[in-house]
Amino acid sequence: MNNEQDFIQQLASPKTRELAFKELLKLYKERLYWHIRHMVKSHDDADDVLQNTFIKVYKNIHNFKGDSKLYSWMYRIATNESITHINKNAKHLNLNNEETHQLMVNNLKADVYFESDAIQLKLQQAIATLPQKQQQVFNMKYFQDIKYKDMSDILETSEGALKASYHIAVKKIEAILTQD
Repeated sequence: MNNEQDFIQQLASPKTRELAFKELLKLYKERLYWHIRHMVKSHDDADDVLQNTFIKVYKNIHNFKGDSKLYSWMYRIATNESITHINKNAKHLNLNNEETHQLMVNNLKADVYFESDAIQLKLQQAIATLPQKQQQVFNMKYFQDIKYKDMSDILETSEGALKASYHIAVKKIEAILTQD
């Protein structure tokens, strides 16, 4: 794979699509899984959303215009799929956004795939109190160390707004974690 343009052409071409898509999965599956997992919290939900994300990528690769990097485009799809999943669950359970995130964090205790300690659980509980956009920015920066420039492409928000959002999120989380 010389460059991204060639790879995108391989993904769009019926002759090379299957092999290129296997390569795409190998390159991005784990990174996208963790991006989604930080949003939806549950392993099973993350797997479902990841599958939906790759189905959308597969079906819509011909619509990719190349205005951003391929992974930024896929992260945007994953982010939107995660938000759709969260909103669908909230609507189904008749909960608001904060209640939904609190429920997801509370369910982490029962998630056999959540391997962490009390501190990590408390951090997740603190993150759940943030507005959705601040949660996204915090998770992307803190857990995935995504650069603001790339985050800007993914979330379609200015770098300055993202930096401010992250700073506010950190202050709120610090306040919650130092309460006790």
